[in-house]
Amino acid sequence: MLLIAVRSIPIGWVSLGVIVYLLEHPLLHFAGPFIGAQWIATATLGLDCTVMAATGWVVGRLGRPNPMLGVLVFAATLTVWDMSFMVGINVPWLVRLAVHALSGDSSYLSSLVSTGASQALLFGCLLGGGILSRGAARPVSIVGGG
Repeated sequence: MLLIAVRSIPIGWVSLGVIVYLLEHPLLHFAGPFIGAQWIATATLGLDCTVMAATGWVVGRLGRPNPMLGVLVFAATLTVWDMSFMVGINVPWLVRLAVHALSGDSSYLSSLVSTGASQALLFGCLLGGGILSRGAARPVSIVGGG
């Protein structure tokens, strides 16, 4: 169990880096002029969601027999640093926004809501990829024992 958790961290980081730098960034660079500047942020968020789902799938697939443990451990490592250079995850910034918004400065509230929603979406995609990585259940049979 501990081996799955420890092994999922490098697997997650390597797969995230490969997917981001070999697929997402070149695709955005190529498609940017065609989609226009007004759609870059939306396209980036959509591709980030795809990257997170694919990373969750890889971590879960290689984290047998308990794929969600590996995905959750890897997700925890994403919360420590500003990951916006790879994907749009920046939990330390979200915490700072929450502190400012809860301290009474209401000008931070709309930014807190939009940032929180995008962070929840990205982590949800990571968990969704982990859920999709689980193997199909064995079909129930009325023939034979076992």
